[in-house]
Amino acid sequence: MSEEISPAEPARPSEPAEQSEPAEQSELAELAGRFEAERPQLRAVAYRILGSVAEAEDAVQEAWLKLSRSDVGGVRNLGAWLTTVVGRVCLDQLRSRASRREDPLPEQEGQVRLPDPVVSGLAALDPVHEILVADSVGIALMVVLETLSPAERVAFVLHDMFEVPFDGIAEVLGRTSASTRQLASRARRRVQGATPAADTDVARKREVVEAFLTASRGGDFDALLAVLDPDVVARSDGGTLVPSVLRRGAADVAAQAITFARFAADGRLVLVNGSPGVVSFADGRPLSVMSFTIHGGRITAMDILTDPTRLAALGLTA
Repeated sequence: MSEEISPAEPARPSEPAEQSEPAEQSELAELAGRFEAERPQLRAVAYRILGSVAEAEDAVQEAWLKLSRSDVGGVRNLGAWLTTVVGRVCLDQLRSRASRREDPLPEQEGQVRLPDPVVSGLAALDPVHEILVADSVGIALMVVLETLSPAERVAFVLHDMFEVPFDGIAEVLGRTSASTRQLASRARRRVQGATPAADTDVARKREVVEAFLTASRGGDFDALLAVLDPDVVARSDGGTLVPSVLRRGAADVAAQAITFARFAADGRLVLVNGSPGVVSFADGRPLSVMSFTIHGGRITAMDILTDPTRLAALGLTA
């Protein structure tokens, strides 16, 4: 005798309803795949706007959350849509940072705030950093970007570095296209006026950095003067617990380089944002990451991150 179904038992759902959840999961998986294809570009955009690897990753993740909850069926260019989303997230982060006054502008009241360096060339390196290397920009330029207002920085990065049309940037900033164009133009003038000229021959720059490293280790003051530009500027960011330092002139910078070299038992030649630099270690722990701007075969600027908290976050090992 067959078993009868009680009237109180809920009716079975129809076949289409049973298949709806797998269909939705399939659509989400496809969307995730398209997002992953855009991730390197989005990370590069966020890093250049924020100057922080960790905050850039957070911004990209927030863009994914927004994408996963949005109907983008009518979006023709998903990459452009995601770029504007990341731009808006980064703008909010920059404004929040400015309102907290936790990140003073470089050289304001003697403070120096350096962006996170992107280091490559060490055996054990975070894959996230490796991906950024190809799309990163020099630390000297990143330092200048730190001096721009949030709106100027977003407008400059999106337009001049990623060729986003002004109409799209205007949506991000909540301004007209004309005012957005003016922001980017003002930022461009400041960047061009403050960014030092630099040599482009990587092999030659490597030779200069090696000469600096050898002279520092050997305590050779004259050799350091020979490789430093007379008007060299050295910026050091030690974080919240260590006073930041801004030094000018070859003699002052050379003396400091010799003093610091005594504490760094191991200095490694690496690439910092795609250009020859140095990571110094003591007892296997990173003490500093140094990047160099070189013009005419001499060092014109040095940017040195010594903040132990941020160095630890970079995952550098000797």
